[in-house]
Amino acid sequence: MTPKKYLPLLMACTAALLASCSSKMGELSSDYFTVTPQVLEAEGGEVPVTINGKFPEKYFNKKATVEVTPVLKWDGGEAKAAPAVFQGEKVEGNDQTIAYKTGGNYTMKASFDYVPQMAKSELYLEFKATTGKKSIEIPAVKIADGVISTAELVSQTLESATPATGDDAFQRIIKEKHDANILFLIQQANVRASELKKAKAFGQEVKDVNQAVNKKISNIEISAYASPDGSFDLNQGLAERRQDNTAKVISRDLKKAKVDATIDTKYTAEDWEGFQELVSKSDIQDKELILRVLSMYTDPEQREQEIKNISSVYKTLADEILPQLRRSRLTLNYEIIGKSDEEIARLADSDYRQLNIEELLYAATLTDDTAKKTDLYNKATKLAPNDYRAYNNLGKLAYQAGELDKAESYLKTAVSLNSNAPEANMNLGLIALKKGDEAAAEAYLGKASGAKELNEALGNLYIAQGQYAKAVSSFGDTKSNSAALAQILAKDYNKAKATLADIEKPDAYTDYLQAVIGARTNNNTLVMSSLKAAIAKDPTLAKKAATDLEFAKYFTNTDFMDIIK
Repeated sequence: MTPKKYLPLLMACTAALLASCSSKMGELSSDYFTVTPQVLEAEGGEVPVTINGKFPEKYFNKKATVEVTPVLKWDGGEAKAAPAVFQGEKVEGNDQTIAYKTGGNYTMKASFDYVPQMAKSELYLEFKATTGKKSIEIPAVKIADGVISTAELVSQTLESATPATGDDAFQRIIKEKHDANILFLIQQANVRASELKKAKAFGQEVKDVNQAVNKKISNIEISAYASPDGSFDLNQGLAERRQDNTAKVISRDLKKAKVDATIDTKYTAEDWEGFQELVSKSDIQDKELILRVLSMYTDPEQREQEIKNISSVYKTLADEILPQLRRSRLTLNYEIIGKSDEEIARLADSDYRQLNIEELLYAATLTDDTAKKTDLYNKATKLAPNDYRAYNNLGKLAYQAGELDKAESYLKTAVSLNSNAPEANMNLGLIALKKGDEAAAEAYLGKASGAKELNEALGNLYIAQGQYAKAVSSFGDTKSNSAALAQILAKDYNKAKATLADIEKPDAYTDYLQAVIGARTNNNTLVMSSLKAAIAKDPTLAKKAATDLEFAKYFTNTDFMDIIK
């Protein structure tokens, strides 16, 4: 212990030391500082702040160097930002010089990695003055209180985000068709015996479809053609007679088979379209020249003459291409009728292996029972072990249940089966966001193109990154807590309020966000009613509201305190 008789001497020495450092460099008033924003706010996981400060007149020792460090302090911890250094007029260095006589202004930009404890914190500036080898710490100055952390609610609103589903491709009605061609000799329209066999085979196909319990005939089309050689009038007559003769044969066969089906007929005099298709698929000499003639001339007779002028290939055309165009095309259009919902649901329960993978995945859409969905997706992994969709959907269910580790395991199995699976990558992106790993989330979402819910997931990423306008645009008309949060952060309170009102399944955070809107728009009634509803659904929100600076002006309000107690 220092004897009392030495205290005056010690105080005198300290005063001398202070004087040697600076004649006046003592504690600074908070009046010399302004902070932007006035209340700090978390953005994209950071707490940015701009500090405008002033060293007053006759304060800054000409031989002194002063290091200024922004420090955000809370109960049990603190975070320091990068310091700025200033120097007196007689100091040789590259830092900002502050004049002794006039003082000087300065601007500092600082940023802190956000942690939840910062909600109840204080921002200080710490000073360290140095002259020569001597340094003295000037008392720290408090310049701001707390951090608004509304943007960080994204980690909670993500819980109600919509994960992507690996959809089934089940179709109750599948449209099918069966084609056949009846060929004719040049300038003839009679159906030859060899072609009658084709017509008979076609008729048998029609009969089989008609008798199938799960098939239904729509119609039969007969399209007759003539090849584009010879005069147009001749070809038109040929095509029309080929249509009529073919229709007679088919009608006769259907009558024998006792099949009642609509027959639609048409004919094309000169089949230039078919000619172009066959030529383009062939490897005949001067193919490109022929196709160029077709593109240059539209008049049928001129086309024919120009092609005949290419004498080197005309014989090949006459032998290989034109005979294929002298035809009637038969088309049976029919529908395959799939199993009913009742039949699919019954088989999914009793004997799922009688279903294909599309039917089994579809069966899961017929129930709202999570346990039953899980069972059906597990069956799907057995029925089609290399199909990623069932694993993705199991991951989706686990995510919605808050079981992130389990969800991640299923989803990683899904991407091991298909590394480009858009739904699984998107859902892994949501999990990465939930864990605060924005880089991983961005990488996963970059591989999720094609997932229907991708824009919503990207909206959540943009909130986490502090890109609020981009988040609002990405969400579009989505009605979710996250969409409303983005709109609040972008200060579009009317739109945010409307979004929250339209959420299909509102939860505690739906109400909490309504309370935030109320506080920001001075709607006391909305604040109180919404906070009361939020805390009734989730009592832990009372503790959050008690320190949330969104409600700072209500901290002395009796009604507010009664709600959060």
